[in-house]
Amino acid sequence: MIDLVAFIPRAVGQGIPLLYGSTGEIVTQKSGNLNLGIPGVMYVGAISGVIGSFFYEQSINKGAAENGFLMIFIPMICCLLGSLLMGLLYCFLTVTLRANQNVTGLAMTTFGVGFGNFFGGSLIKISNLDVPSIALSKTSAYFSKSFVKAESAGWFGKIFLSYGFLAYLAIIIALVASFVFNKTRVGLHLRAVGESPTTADAAGISVTAYKYVATCVGCMIAGLGGLYYVMDYACGVWSNDAFGDRGWLAIALVIFTIWRPNIGIFSSILFGGLYILYLYLPTGLDHMEYKELYKMIPYVVTLIVLVITSMRNKRENQPPASLGLSYFREER
Repeated sequence: MIDLVAFIPRAVGQGIPLLYGSTGEIVTQKSGNLNLGIPGVMYVGAISGVIGSFFYEQSINKGAAENGFLMIFIPMICCLLGSLLMGLLYCFLTVTLRANQNVTGLAMTTFGVGFGNFFGGSLIKISNLDVPSIALSKTSAYFSKSFVKAESAGWFGKIFLSYGFLAYLAIIIALVASFVFNKTRVGLHLRAVGESPTTADAAGISVTAYKYVATCVGCMIAGLGGLYYVMDYACGVWSNDAFGDRGWLAIALVIFTIWRPNIGIFSSILFGGLYILYLYLPTGLDHMEYKELYKMIPYVVTLIVLVITSMRNKRENQPPASLGLSYFREER
């Protein structure tokens, strides 16, 4: 039997980067942009935060006073700026220059991973460490700090109160995004741009502005997922190529949630649990060959959901009609 009190917090920890990534991608796709560069964006967000934190910790080691606010503020600002630049690059290529969105996204993923590995390797060389990783334990302590009474609240504290502030921020962002989409004029305009940019343009809505803003905001949200993984889940340890396939899993989660950020809260935790489920299943030589199959479960579930939603063919379960298509105003 699985120990749920131990399993659920780990599932949440695995799910939070997916929630950030899927929420950011949903915001982007609502404008009609298909950003397959989310894995690269999350990677750049993570390494940008690591760079800012690394040099601040270096200044502390040289005698500067430690400031808890700056410990959080510097890596978050660096993360958001790095992710924002990735979003601007994507928009310039796909919205302004009308480049193919699929190719651009894949190129940005390759670029983001290479960017992160290059600067991550450079920081490792600067540190003169014997191990191929960077440990930012001081910064991580602030990001992973949980509520004061979490340990004394028993199982309730472990399941609901034992996370850093970025975990709760991810849930808040998802709820706010859902509210904006469904209850505000901005959300209505954004969905109109994603469904029919020609109609939205005729109604006086700036298609270019909404695509730029939605994509850049989505990239900034996704970048926080990379920062959370390094500073909270990985306890401040950066290793090249350690992020795995979480970025791609976040994109798959968008389909699973049928483009609804509020559903993404529970779906990300479910995916996080499925992602680590093989660690809690029976071990031994008789079960080793099955563990690789267990790792496929999140992707198999996504395919099943995709098939079911396609068969039901409900309009509210379908992606924006203009998703992945460039808008040519001259053809209006």
